[in-house]
Amino acid sequence: MSFVKKILIIGSIVLIVILGISYGILKIMNKSDQITEETGGKQTVKKEEKSDRKKAEEYVGKMKPKIKEHLKKEDIHNFIRTISFEDNIEINPMGRIIVNGYINDNPDKFYFSADLIYDSNKVDGMSYSEDVGNRFTDWSEYSKEVKEKYIKTAYPDKKEREQYLKDIGEMK
Repeated sequence: MSFVKKILIIGSIVLIVILGISYGILKIMNKSDQITEETGGKQTVKKEEKSDRKKAEEYVGKMKPKIKEHLKKEDIHNFIRTISFEDNIEINPMGRIIVNGYINDNPDKFYFSADLIYDSNKVDGMSYSEDVGNRFTDWSEYSKEVKEKYIKTAYPDKKEREQYLKDIGEMK
């Protein structure tokens, strides 16, 4: 074999070995950047995402008083006695943080959802159940007939209707 062929063969072998070692190092580094959590199945979450979740949870903790303030501001009839928050938060694909909760210890009927943008330091959006919205309604803008018709339609059950009237301060 000629000298040039030997150099080419040795060079090729060295190149293959270097590529193999590089691939192995990259694979090991990639695995160290990931952690695995058990959530009914295996789910791989990058450390960066975990720290983003941690930041979001801390931000939610800071924003809970502002969420409460926002709800109390809407509560013109002083219906709210307690405000509770669910433990889990959601970070949607657009990066918005969604916080869910409920009012007066009734998660089935008086629930709400707050929409936060990280570091905006304000409640960027709020939605709530129809029952909560009804209790925030300013009836002074409507005629008595419209109000009574709506309430009877929204609350056909007499007990529910009486409870609603108590919640808005029109019945004791």
